[in-house]
Amino acid sequence: MLVHWFLAAIHLLAFALGFWAVLTRGTAFSRLAAGAGEVRRVLLADNLWGISALVLLVTGGMRAFGGYEKGSDYYLHQPLFHLKMTLFVLILLLELAPMVTLIKWRIAQARGATLDTGRAKVFARISHVEALLLILMVVAATGMRGVTFG
Repeated sequence: MLVHWFLAAIHLLAFALGFWAVLTRGTAFSRLAAGAGEVRRVLLADNLWGISALVLLVTGGMRAFGGYEKGSDYYLHQPLFHLKMTLFVLILLLELAPMVTLIKWRIAQARGATLDTGRAKVFARISHVEALLLILMVVAATGMRGVTFG
């Protein structure tokens, strides 16, 4: 029972950290696009976003398919779980361009090269959309507790 509680708490806290991190990254991108920001802040927020995503994947996988919650059969037949996973895939797809660019920035920084920050405004918008999708994931998750279909 304690493991269930611990996993649920860590999972929810990772959502909170992820929301804060991706929102902060979006704001840092916006400031960078306006010429008032620092790449360091973007990269720091991105690191936290990545850590929270990893924690969400591990704890979510354990909860849904590791025998710690209602079991995989329940989740695989729950429409709101499918909605939550669809939102997750949308976040992953949106994250591809910023992730690749930020990896390139890290490599360029290590080499002392100049960074191309021309897409910072687009990445700010993407980050803010991802934050909204995270909120929708939480809404879907809370609905799985008491809503039954069929």
